[in-house]
Amino acid sequence: MTTITAPVTLPCGVTLANRLVKAAMTEGLADAYNRATARHVRLYETWARSGVGLHLTGKVQIDRRHLERPGNVAIVGPQSPEQLAALKAWASAVTRTGAQIWMQISHAGRQTPKAVNATPDAPSAVPLRLPGGNFGKPKPLSEPAILDLIARYAFVARTARDCGFGGVQIHAAHGYLISQFLSPISNQRRDALGGSLENRSRFLVEVLKATRAAVGSDFPVAVKLNSADFQKGGFGHDEALEVVRTLNGLKIDLLEISGGTYEQPRMVGLDGVLEPVHDTSVRASTAAREAYFLNYAESIAAVAQMPLMVTGGLRTLAGMNDALGSGKIALLGIARPMCGDPVSPASLLQKGESLPTYEKSLRLGPGWLGPNSPFSLIKMINAFGGQGWYYQQIMRMGDGLPPDLGMGLLTAFRRYQADESAKARALKS
Repeated sequence: MTTITAPVTLPCGVTLANRLVKAAMTEGLADAYNRATARHVRLYETWARSGVGLHLTGKVQIDRRHLERPGNVAIVGPQSPEQLAALKAWASAVTRTGAQIWMQISHAGRQTPKAVNATPDAPSAVPLRLPGGNFGKPKPLSEPAILDLIARYAFVARTARDCGFGGVQIHAAHGYLISQFLSPISNQRRDALGGSLENRSRFLVEVLKATRAAVGSDFPVAVKLNSADFQKGGFGHDEALEVVRTLNGLKIDLLEISGGTYEQPRMVGLDGVLEPVHDTSVRASTAAREAYFLNYAESIAAVAQMPLMVTGGLRTLAGMNDALGSGKIALLGIARPMCGDPVSPASLLQKGESLPTYEKSLRLGPGWLGPNSPFSLIKMINAFGGQGWYYQQIMRMGDGLPPDLGMGLLTAFRRYQADESAKARALKS
């Protein structure tokens, strides 16, 4: 039976040392020009001691006007020698240990905060249904602008290869731009990019074709895809299966299965915060199996011809070996445990020790103060306050400091909000 310590060879010929992946987590460490910094190097030097075979970066954006958060790295046009050196140092922080680091490439679309862009580009003028007024009404992308975006994805991928990153992952999940094209909720176009699933998939297909042409056949190209959006009328699991069938013909080296959007954040173990969960054709108990999306991934494995990866909820050796045991899943992503204990996977690999869990302690309290509160505001604070706690630990490690496990949820939430506002004000054109 395959275990977490077994190597795996991808379709392009690249071999990973084991089955564990430091999953993509947004770092928020870029400077005011959205350039990589020494803080990225310090953070990834810390994570590189974990022993995982592959590290996925946080979102590297293709457009500075469309950031997921103000501290994103963005690669737009030719880079200065100094920025190329910073990108190379970031990659080297991992590769000199013998592990792989791949760059995740993204565009936030309508999920760009208003503090960055009040009228972001998106497939259609459909705003996010979120309280708080943090996101503006998007404007529909023109066809020339879409062609420009396709070229930008390819350019960033080529830059990643030139700077020593071992592969790229195209982010097509979690409600970001490509995911917005896939969803009939956010994509209401009536041209060749809207309507049918074939049309809604066209942007992803063209991005992948351009990316592969830019990096060559021997360089890993991965995709992160929602198993479903979990929203009524959104991108469903049956549609995900059809998209995977299309991806089979596009020389994809790894497909990471995830799910959810800002409106339904199942990707961080939360759902029903703003609306009831609309599940699709696979209804599975994540209490019985650790990985959030494992049952969806195993369904997708029936049609996929590329290796699959799942992320979220994995904590024990038994749970991970169960996920690998069927032979349908090739790689397992780890995220939150590496914020509180950045080298915890090493103990898992060497001794079989379980990864740490922080989620249950990051709640305001029991009853109406907990994550199942009847009050939307309390639900939101629990959901996004917890996210802020993990972000704060990442920032501390980028500054060369250890994680602060005693930081409270409300303190983390306030610091995160203050940091994001300050970084948005500091952005330079």
